[in-house]
Amino acid sequence: MSSKIVLGILAIFSVVSWGITLHKWWTFRRTRTQTAGFLEVFRRSSKFSEVQAVCESLKGSPLVGLFLAGYAEMTAQLRQNTPPADPSGANPRPPGARPTLKSLAGVDRALMRASLVEVNKLEKHIGFLATTAAITPFIGLFGTVVGIMMAFEGIAQTGSTNLGVVSRPIADALVATACGLVAAIPAVYFYNLLTQSVKVFASEMDDFAMEFLNIAERNFT
Repeated sequence: MSSKIVLGILAIFSVVSWGITLHKWWTFRRTRTQTAGFLEVFRRSSKFSEVQAVCESLKGSPLVGLFLAGYAEMTAQLRQNTPPADPSGANPRPPGARPTLKSLAGVDRALMRASLVEVNKLEKHIGFLATTAAITPFIGLFGTVVGIMMAFEGIAQTGSTNLGVVSRPIADALVATACGLVAAIPAVYFYNLLTQSVKVFASEMDDFAMEFLNIAERNFT
């Protein structure tokens, strides 16, 4: 009975791990596609407002979150730093005056905060794979130990040491260890694979943040 409970727990871990893996694989595939599309629009557009118009259709890309955070911070600073026109007309706003940013570092901080948020979204549920990889072998080993104990108890009750009697319950007990490894090995592989993908996305976000800041510095400082 205890071996069935252990196998049931291992089956739950395995099913959930595969579900997370497949979901993340599909999500990251969409993220790569939308990131490529967003970068194409961003580099082709001459105004940030043009980029903002396509953000809703490409919100699967983490770069959209960075762009919207940086754009919101820039807009807020430019509004605060633009002197209102004098209603009396004594000091009219200079024609063609270029708006300037109050603090480029503030835009940088907004991009950093947004980057952390997006990385946390990408990493969501991946930690369960590491948990599965770490504990399922021990759960399987526990099932094996309990199974062997019960097998020896049965041998003691029957008083028979015949190899045919001993081998079957011990072999059944070892199934739990094998199932633990079957659950753990794919979890380790896909955890490393998905973690590497998150690192690549994080690197792309860092590059985009620098590109965004360069544009902001050239045009608004």
